[in-house]
Amino acid sequence: MPPETYVTTHIHTEGPIPGPHSLLTVTAAAHTAAGDLIGSTTVNVRELPGATLHPVALQQWRRRAEDWLSSRRASRPPAPAMTALTRWIDDLPGRKVFVADTAEPDYLFLYWYLQRFTGRWPFTRTTTEAGLHARLTPTELCPLTGCRSLARTG
Repeated sequence: MPPETYVTTHIHTEGPIPGPHSLLTVTAAAHTAAGDLIGSTTVNVRELPGATLHPVALQQWRRRAEDWLSSRRASRPPAPAMTALTRWIDDLPGRKVFVADTAEPDYLFLYWYLQRFTGRWPFTRTTTEAGLHARLTPTELCPLTGCRSLARTG
């Protein structure tokens, strides 16, 4: 049986659920079972037509205006962005395992976006093992300044 590759994500959104609110940025990191980084990718995603910025998200983004602008630079329409993410996942070695934190919206947004724009979920399984997620979360790989400062202090 091929080894498993663990994929964790860190996302930024316009609100709490996909559809009415958009996924803006996704950073994904792939690790071996031992925790060694295999690779990472980041993509900025254009807003969905008709989606709105949730009032709570608006307040958060106002405090991080530079990060908002960074998340909009070189953004790609959702279909090509999700296709690129799926290709990156497909090119990883072994069986791909999505590592989810049930307290974060990553799984909800990624499942919705990948199904909506590529028609599939590219992982063989999903795990919610908290220790694994905490050890492999790619916050330090996030291109937004606010994420990197949280990774250093949090």
